[in-house]
Amino acid sequence: MNYPKISIVTPNFNGGEYLEDTILSVLSQNYPNLEYIIIDGGSTDNSIDIIKKYEDQLTYWISEPDNGLYQAVQKGFDKSTGEIMAWINSDDVYHPKAFFTVAEIFNLDGVNWLQGVPSTLDEGGRTIGVSKVKRWSKFNYYTGNFHWIQQESVFWRRSLWQISGGKLETEMKYASDLELWLRFFRFEKLFVTNALLAGFRVRSKNQLSLDHKDAYFIEASDRINIEVNNAISLEEKKIAIQIRKYDLAINKFRFKPFKQIFGAIFYLKMKKTKESLFDYPPLITFDRINQKFKIE
Repeated sequence: MNYPKISIVTPNFNGGEYLEDTILSVLSQNYPNLEYIIIDGGSTDNSIDIIKKYEDQLTYWISEPDNGLYQAVQKGFDKSTGEIMAWINSDDVYHPKAFFTVAEIFNLDGVNWLQGVPSTLDEGGRTIGVSKVKRWSKFNYYTGNFHWIQQESVFWRRSLWQISGGKLETEMKYASDLELWLRFFRFEKLFVTNALLAGFRVRSKNQLSLDHKDAYFIEASDRINIEVNNAISLEEKKIAIQIRKYDLAINKFRFKPFKQIFGAIFYLKMKKTKESLFDYPPLITFDRINQKFKIE
């Protein structure tokens, strides 16, 4: 099996409470072609002691003031060289053997961008939730029907990163990951696998993504509007309008009783037609008999 180099970046600022969990979740993968980079923003807690404990296993680390999360991630990616890229924040974790799963899937033809099943952890590190795998399309965004793509479960090829601009919008405070996904969608489909890759830690306080959820959606909506108005093609705009029309028709029809069988058939046909407009990529599943992942 081919093991492409995987570059992982962890940004951190005073995240010593969970940082070691994150580091160990990366290093314990025992992946043979790993590049691990930690960018610390000048922490004043025990973060530096934790990083130094593992520095002989790190490709690069630095501690210096920065302008926030996304600038730190960008600095890390600027130092990276791997074919496959991802970042994980200093309170989240990778599930065991995730990098081997990622490597196998990226060896499949046509996969340049991947997300695993979203999962959540509590403050003690227990897996407390696993969401139903959701397929994604750029039209989820263009029609305003979107939720979070779980950032820590996302991996992509360097070639996609480069063609999409090779940078994060570091001036954004909350939704720079979404802005990056919008640029990725210009060039590639997001493949989804029903495998666990990473977990998002849900904390009771001091968590940027949850404490500022409203601000996130405002920033995200602004970026989506910019994308729809300036970047997508006329044909894509027409498809987005069609999807909205189907949504309106389906919502009106949904609350009418199915008095006749043709009513139910018509409803299901409308839903199927709408789904086809999203142009989802096939799901990546595990073949139990052959013990390998495949594109359905």
